[in-house]
Amino acid sequence: MAKITLQGNEINTIGELPKVGSKLPAFKLTKGDLSDVSLADFAGKKLIFNIVPSLDTGVCAASAKRFEAEVQKLVDTVVLTVSNDLPFAQDRFCKAEDITNVVTLSQLRDRAFGRDFGVEIVDGPLAGLLSRAVVVADKAGNVIYTQQVPEIVQEPDYTAVLDAVR
Repeated sequence: MAKITLQGNEINTIGELPKVGSKLPAFKLTKGDLSDVSLADFAGKKLIFNIVPSLDTGVCAASAKRFEAEVQKLVDTVVLTVSNDLPFAQDRFCKAEDITNVVTLSQLRDRAFGRDFGVEIVDGPLAGLLSRAVVVADKAGNVIYTQQVPEIVQEPDYTAVLDAVR
């Protein structure tokens, strides 16, 4: 269980992020067109999981926009922004913000992602949502970097994420 804060108040996640050196957990998430994707759909690509509570908040929106700008400079890399937002809301957000290079994914049909990645918040006012975290994997699906953002209203350390993926 990771201890994080929400505006200084302690809250907890269900577990810990995947360990560096481990294989990514399997997952099934839903895209904006309501199709389901899994790890196999991104085979041969480096992955940045930008995990957020909801794209309907300023900090989450800012991280999606920042990764949108950065992914265009990276080779063989896909940014997956994962939240509990409905695919319809994610799609509206992407259209409104002109986000075309980040793949937004929802836990619409399967909540295992939050448990298996250790990011489901288990108490406090955001219980049931995902914490703000980043997981980076190489082309073989090995975890090479993780970042559990300690204060949920802060953005991730983008420099560290980008250094890990380069």
